[in-house]
Amino acid sequence: MEIAVTNLTKTFGSLRANDGLSLRFASGKIHGVLGENGAGKSTLMKLVSGFLQPDAGQLAFDGQPVRLRGPGDALQAGVGMVHQDPLDVPGFTALENLLCAAPRRAFPSRAMARTTLTTMAQRLGFTLAPDTPVGAMTVGQRQQLEIVRLLACGARTLILDEPTTGITAAQAHALFDALRQLAADGNTVLFVSHKLDEVAALCDTVSVLRTGQLVGEQLPMPQPQQRLLELMFGERIVQASGQALLLAGVSVSEPQGLPVVQPIQDERSSEASPTRPLVWQLEQVTAREGMVRLRNVDLRIPQGRVIGLAGLDGSGQQILLRLLAGRLHPDSGRILINGVDMTRARTRTYREAGIEYLPADRMRDGIVGALSLTDHFALLQPAGITVDRQVAAQAAREAIAAYEIKATPITPLIALSGGNQQRAMLALVPDACRGLACEQPTRGLDVASAQGIWQRLQARCATGCSVVFASADLDELMAYSDEILVFFAGEMSAPLPRATLTGARLAELIGGVGFERSAS
Repeated sequence: MEIAVTNLTKTFGSLRANDGLSLRFASGKIHGVLGENGAGKSTLMKLVSGFLQPDAGQLAFDGQPVRLRGPGDALQAGVGMVHQDPLDVPGFTALENLLCAAPRRAFPSRAMARTTLTTMAQRLGFTLAPDTPVGAMTVGQRQQLEIVRLLACGARTLILDEPTTGITAAQAHALFDALRQLAADGNTVLFVSHKLDEVAALCDTVSVLRTGQLVGEQLPMPQPQQRLLELMFGERIVQASGQALLLAGVSVSEPQGLPVVQPIQDERSSEASPTRPLVWQLEQVTAREGMVRLRNVDLRIPQGRVIGLAGLDGSGQQILLRLLAGRLHPDSGRILINGVDMTRARTRTYREAGIEYLPADRMRDGIVGALSLTDHFALLQPAGITVDRQVAAQAAREAIAAYEIKATPITPLIALSGGNQQRAMLALVPDACRGLACEQPTRGLDVASAQGIWQRLQARCATGCSVVFASADLDELMAYSDEILVFFAGEMSAPLPRATLTGARLAELIGGVGFERSAS
């Protein structure tokens, strides 16, 4: 299917997200769409897939003008979109999600739907169990289910928005193989990213957006990286250096080239940390979630430390984060916060003690898409009879300026790009936070924006806040962690000082090579 957009414009208040875009995507190809966070990539794809309607301009599929009233119209016309946060029902199984999303005529029987799901998944190299609840799946598995669902419903054009964010390297490899197969079968793939290395490895052409405008149209790949950098970032990036490459997500082999904000050595040195008060203390903690179980975890995290969690999806990192944030109670053992036993305390009590949680699935667990930043700050006000909207609006304005969020105080968060949603979620963390448990804290961000997030996280650490974060990005783990905990098959290693590791050694440990669980 050929997709054509002509003079497409979309605004949110005073923010012009797409400004007169015109371009074409030919069938049977993988088209990359590049741009930094907030460039307008996600907005353009939501217009093409019917999730948003343009203020001006025209869409055409296979040469026929179309007016999409919603994503159902787009899917009926053959266009489906896989969002950064998959649109599914966590309480339903994979099969039930397929059935509830498909037209009745697509599957006359439940048995046929089951056969279609397993057959399509196998053909694309995915591993999906029809009876597994979606809530128990990893982000990568949910993404695979969404692809199968869209194809089963007749999609001939597949749009993927930052699809490798939050998934493992193995899942990304399987995804790329599946997309190449789909393009070879004549389907059209639109691949939205800010990562040059991914686009270079996968795409036939690339178009580049900057501040809502098209600055590079259907450039044949490969292209010189420096040329794409200049198109993405404009005058801000002109030098062909490792720093510039990292701004566009070009991978590096070792962390010394990363734009790391250096820690304050006197405050965060490993020698000083034993004498500092403990934020978290876990004693012989055992917990289970789904099929994953952590056993006999002993862990002490002092104030002002950054602890990275490494491991394949489903190895136990999320269980530990949820334990630290009070989102999951242990089966046995004790959890102390600031020296107080909080083993059976409610999540609200954890928050009152200064513990905050940033989930990987921000739209499901972190923010309310229909509400603005002003609304969110209003919700954070102390319980009472009235809400002070002026105070909330001022807090939203300050957060937008401090975190460089491309929005207005009244813009619904669902209208923002994934990176801006992530910045908004972090901006909502109170200044009084003493411990922050994060799943993928820079998910969806280009590395320049990720560095800005880490500057703020490390500034919090300098005041005594501790950060525990899980990431699938080895470079991020090596760049920002004081110590790293490796998880393998539900077991946790002892804390490993960053200075004693290399990227290659960390990758081996994640794969179980030489892995040793922490002595209980």
